[in-house]
Amino acid sequence: MTDLSKITCIEDLRVLAKRRVPRMFYDYADSGSWTEGTYRANQADFAPIQLRQRVAINMEGRSTATTMIGEPVAMPVALAPTGLTGMQHADGEIAAARAARAFGVPFTLSTMSICSIEDVAQHAGPGFWFQLYVMRDRDFIERLIDRAKAAGCGALVITLDLQILGQRHKDIKNGLSTPPKPTLMNLLNLATKPRWIMGMAGTKRRQFGNIHGHVKGVTDMSNLGAWTADQFDPRLNWGDVEWIKKRWGGKIIIKGIMEAEDARLAVDSGADALIVSNHGGRQLDGAPSAIHALPAIVDAVGKQIEVHMDSGIRSGQDVLKAWALGARGTYIGRAFLWGLGAAGEAGVAKALEIIHKELDTTMAFCGHTQIGNVDRSILRAGTFPVV
Repeated sequence: MTDLSKITCIEDLRVLAKRRVPRMFYDYADSGSWTEGTYRANQADFAPIQLRQRVAINMEGRSTATTMIGEPVAMPVALAPTGLTGMQHADGEIAAARAARAFGVPFTLSTMSICSIEDVAQHAGPGFWFQLYVMRDRDFIERLIDRAKAAGCGALVITLDLQILGQRHKDIKNGLSTPPKPTLMNLLNLATKPRWIMGMAGTKRRQFGNIHGHVKGVTDMSNLGAWTADQFDPRLNWGDVEWIKKRWGGKIIIKGIMEAEDARLAVDSGADALIVSNHGGRQLDGAPSAIHALPAIVDAVGKQIEVHMDSGIRSGQDVLKAWALGARGTYIGRAFLWGLGAAGEAGVAKALEIIHKELDTTMAFCGHTQIGNVDRSILRAGTFPVV
């Protein structure tokens, strides 16, 4: 059992995860496309935003509780959909979903997860959200939507910014593929991760659970990889969103919005929420940070649709700044993955505890006891992006 009592911030979890997770999978999560400029900006652009400290205000009775798409949450944070989560730690999606459920925040399962929709529903209960990548095989997508519905998923998150893959240099250099390439360097690195090896040896879940066994002709990791590489659909358009919404029949969240005109189209689609997101800097390098794009989108459509945000959040202060700028929900990806890689379910719970404590304490220092009452007035003028 890992002693997490001295873990005080998300960076501590990152350092521990880097020691415990094989380089190939650690780098997969901790990487951006091309120069990684947008990846770095996502986090760096929070720093210049300054908070206004208030004093001699009653700080009792504080609450970070709110709702996201009408669902009660302990704080405006959800676990973002992340591919290959089950390769950061054995049964990673199940562990993360359990931690999220216990804490009272949503967990979003990726299409490209290791544990299947049914796995997560069986072990972590219904109510989690499912993220859909739109692929060429529409019959598979229809069945995937139906499976998510049968599992009791509370919302469908449609990711629109992965019609093609951004190039991530680390993945190429590490030989990340399906199946992974057993190079000498990878084998030597793997030999230094006995805890990870023991965990993976104890589970049967090592393939893409939502795909393997659900696609005709895909019988092993090699042809699964070939099928997946050819499936992301460059023809994806808003008509597909309409078709998916009709098939799903439940709550819809549109992920990948970075411009006001696309936000307006998301409103027109009838979605319940949109996520301001540049995919964590993993797609278009050179795009602005998500926190920089957020205010203009909120001002353009925030009264018509619930606006959420991901990409770059590493602390509760980041969550508070995003909320103050109009995001009514935020998502953590790398932050919870580092907790997972560091210590499994307990590590994810620790990541959530850290973010919650930072959010609660900072909110109080800014003179607020209820997250719902926080607005841009807590930010020092001239330090945050303006429309």
